[in-house]
Amino acid sequence: MERERLLLLMRRRLEWGLIAILFWMLLPTPAHGGGFSYRLPTPDSDPGTWRTVVGVMRYHTVAPKETLLDIARKYGLGFNELRILYPRMDPWIPERGTQLTIPTRWVLPPTRLEGIVINLPELRLYRFFPRIHMVKTYPIGIGDQGWETPEGTYRIVDRKEDPTWVIPPSLRPKYGAARIPPGPRNPLGKYWLGISLDGYGIHGTNFPWGVGRLVSHGCIRLYPEHIVQLFQEVEVGTPVEIIYEPVKIGFERGRIYIEVHPDPYGKRSNLEEETKIRLQKMGLWGYISIERFHVALRERRGVPVPVGNLRKGGDRLTALNGPKDPLNQGISHSMRRRLDDEKRRDGSSDPLCGMFGLLERRALRLCHHQGPQGP
Repeated sequence: MERERLLLLMRRRLEWGLIAILFWMLLPTPAHGGGFSYRLPTPDSDPGTWRTVVGVMRYHTVAPKETLLDIARKYGLGFNELRILYPRMDPWIPERGTQLTIPTRWVLPPTRLEGIVINLPELRLYRFFPRIHMVKTYPIGIGDQGWETPEGTYRIVDRKEDPTWVIPPSLRPKYGAARIPPGPRNPLGKYWLGISLDGYGIHGTNFPWGVGRLVSHGCIRLYPEHIVQLFQEVEVGTPVEIIYEPVKIGFERGRIYIEVHPDPYGKRSNLEEETKIRLQKMGLWGYISIERFHVALRERRGVPVPVGNLRKGGDRLTALNGPKDPLNQGISHSMRRRLDDEKRRDGSSDPLCGMFGLLERRALRLCHHQGPQGP
């Protein structure tokens, strides 16, 4: 009897230990990929229960000697996610004491398989855990112009710790070698997850400032602290969906959101018309605030914007009178005025204008100089 009680106690402790580990892995933290609960839309469910907008907006006051790259990494973001919001701010010397909105809130991308989903326009990876309805998300670096990361549905076929990079023949003259062994010079970093498209994979990096940029030869890069988590969470056979969705549509607490990103590979000629057609097919267009819709498509700030509302039961929708735009909350009036002035000086509503302006070109030159482009 005593032995049975002891075994039962040990079993319970083991179960609680596993639960604690799982909870720690999925706990949202600024610097690490956070876990969030979700509920995908289904034909027989009440739209009021759909939950595909996750995370919360944060705020940060710039400290002495901080760069936008430091701040982005601190909050588990890619460089692009702050540059979209602050296109005219010097990324290397942001003004001390400036209050920044930190966009740690996302609309989930569409998924059929609920494994790994990589949405190229937002430079972000999502790892779904469908059995417990949780999702984690990580910023990524993707293929540069001319080396675009390919869309498609794949699966994980290979897992390696301390990988050796076998350099493709076309790149060997550039690197002066056929392979690079594990170590600080290896652009694959510490971990490699190969997908079922020969030569492509998800890996770490020896140059973290390439996350949130178009810098690779087609592979997907993660921060070193993120790839170690993802490597532990992924098994061979895990499905990988690589999609190209500059506009995502989501739901939370009965509200309709859209999240709009730049079009880095120039694949979408008319985002506004495409999004309108999608909303019409979903039966939502007649209930969207047209003004908010146009503003979101024009500004492309990469954050969820409320544009409509589902009433209780989901049987009726109305144009949204609230809540306020999350980017306008927590920012001083003078800071908001400065951002508006910067947009007008840009002469363009496209955030890519700021991303590829003078400061960005300087950042990219430094990126290419200090770190290899790599896979």
